[in-house]
Amino acid sequence: MTSSLPTHRRAIRRTDDFTPGTPKTKTITEPLPLPLPPTSVLLKIHALAINYRDANIANGGNPWPVTPHGILGNDAAGEVLAVGDKVRSLAVGDRAAPITDTENISNREPSRSWLAADEDGVMADYIVFDERALCKLPRYLSWVEACMVPCAGVTAWSALKGMSIGQTVLVQGTGGVSVFALKLARAAGLRIILTSSSDAKLEQMKEKFGSPPILTVNYAKTPNWDEEVMKLTNGEGVDIVVENGGTNSLVKSLKCTRRGGIVSQVGYLAKQDPNELRELVPTIIDRRVILRGINAGSKFDTDDFFAALEAAQTPLNDLIDKVFPFEQAEEAVEYVWQGKQIGKIVLEV
Repeated sequence: MTSSLPTHRRAIRRTDDFTPGTPKTKTITEPLPLPLPPTSVLLKIHALAINYRDANIANGGNPWPVTPHGILGNDAAGEVLAVGDKVRSLAVGDRAAPITDTENISNREPSRSWLAADEDGVMADYIVFDERALCKLPRYLSWVEACMVPCAGVTAWSALKGMSIGQTVLVQGTGGVSVFALKLARAAGLRIILTSSSDAKLEQMKEKFGSPPILTVNYAKTPNWDEEVMKLTNGEGVDIVVENGGTNSLVKSLKCTRRGGIVSQVGYLAKQDPNELRELVPTIIDRRVILRGINAGSKFDTDDFFAALEAAQTPLNDLIDKVFPFEQAEEAVEYVWQGKQIGKIVLEV
């Protein structure tokens, strides 16, 4: 490591003040964790993507404990500036990003460590991670495109595993994971049904994804939206659901999934109420549905998805809603918290 390398960083940490109207983040300058341990890597971050999870944690809504005043963020794209003397998988100049759960290498690990919750996240201009938690990014993507892939992209990839051409997928909402799932589903030749509470957003998605047209359901106007989905599938149900509402929508998602189908639980965007799960067990048994939890994905999943993107050279710029400068992180987090986005919100560093 040379003396020309940075010794400090700007980082976006939570204030942990959940009073309405108060700032939820603060930008601080702090020393980098140097010198690098033998297997660690120093990344210069070029772009960061904000997920609903970040806004939820910043506003005190995470259902799991989080470390106090932690750095937000788990979606980043960076350039390798320096490596420890025992690093073998990365070199200076490589493009890389950490996985969301830094303990999840093969999907078989018994422990977990989620970025921005169990440990500091990535919302900084420089970060340090062990090489085992880092993956090489696709080379063809811009920094702004690449930063969306590690969490939202890999989550959508994991959620759609097991699908076949011609099957039907139900995607909920128009946030980051949802638009990634829509793009992947279209590329895989799947029939798509999209739900949202906004007719305007549904129309925008229909226009964006063109022909063949995606089918849409406004769940705010159609409280029994699961019944409408059944009608759209001639009473059979969808093959898979990318489910991100949680208790508010899970049972209905199960009810409109075909017998033997899959519900991939990727999030918990709605207010959570266990009383809404009274029919959970009988519905799972009756419909023989596989309910699987998706925590982004393992390092193996991430490497597989990055390789697929590199092979297909799939552009991702159409998934971006808005790009904020790093200095406007507070406004960007609030934008996501208010649910204003259609697609991904990015911070450019």
